[in-house]
Amino acid sequence: MTIAMGVDVGGTKIAAGLVDESGHILERTRVETPATDVSQIAEAIGGACRELASCHSVDAIGIGAAGFVDAKRENVVFSANLAWREEPLARRVAEATGVDHVVVENDANAAAWGEFRFGAATNVPSAVVVTIGTGVGGGIILDGELLRGRNGFAAEIGHMSMVPGGLRCGCGERGCWEQYASGRALVRVAREAAEKAPVAAEKMLDLAGGKIENITGPIVTQAAQAGDEMALDCFNEVACWIGQGLADLSTLLDPDMFVLAGGVSEAGELLREPVERCFNDKLSARSLRTPSPIVTATLGNDAGLIGAADLARR
Repeated sequence: MTIAMGVDVGGTKIAAGLVDESGHILERTRVETPATDVSQIAEAIGGACRELASCHSVDAIGIGAAGFVDAKRENVVFSANLAWREEPLARRVAEATGVDHVVVENDANAAAWGEFRFGAATNVPSAVVVTIGTGVGGGIILDGELLRGRNGFAAEIGHMSMVPGGLRCGCGERGCWEQYASGRALVRVAREAAEKAPVAAEKMLDLAGGKIENITGPIVTQAAQAGDEMALDCFNEVACWIGQGLADLSTLLDPDMFVLAGGVSEAGELLREPVERCFNDKLSARSLRTPSPIVTATLGNDAGLIGAADLARR
């Protein structure tokens, strides 16, 4: 049995695991992401990998990185949420671990591959996986192949321009989709709503210790699951932005399936149902087509880790 190591590097955490050929995680570890220091990020990845390698022999490491990864799958050219700029991540991690075969892939691409190989999209030839977390990422599978594009930057769907002159994004542009459809967007919407109507936001504020700045995504989710109307309104607002983006992607790609992945998707039907409703409302030529089903990822936050390991094994 071949064991590969998968690493999922996000804006706040680094998750690493040993993954077998069937996509099962045998051992795992997790550390915080030192997001502003590239050398510390590489060392944190290396430390997590060395910890796992002490238990098993590993010949390949796959890294799902939140950023633009070059066509060679070696360097992170740019990241909106981390300090990477022309970062030779594969080389740094190889030096830190002693493992020669290190493959870097965009984290959303890795998650999409994980869901295609072992998760919600295993029975379809084409799928668009949308990861909704700190930002919004995407991965596109067409005819069983991961779409990477000429430069390796394909499917950076979180940076599609949705609102001309809109909110400033970490990528430097304005109005990107992830500014309206991400976990950060959910928190921003909830805090703004609480500031304008603190009485209506009583449930969220109670969970946040009475402080608007303490409202987080999990708090909004908890309040919405308890039936709080303001929290539900916040979810619906973000869900409609997601549905609008999926409708645009459907016009372009017409995939067999959309998969909602990432931390925010763990809200389940609380997110999926209003996304589907808004998607159907915005879908062009609705009467002429069968809409692509929208499902929730089955691998959860493990999708990127599992997908990265499988890509490295290949």
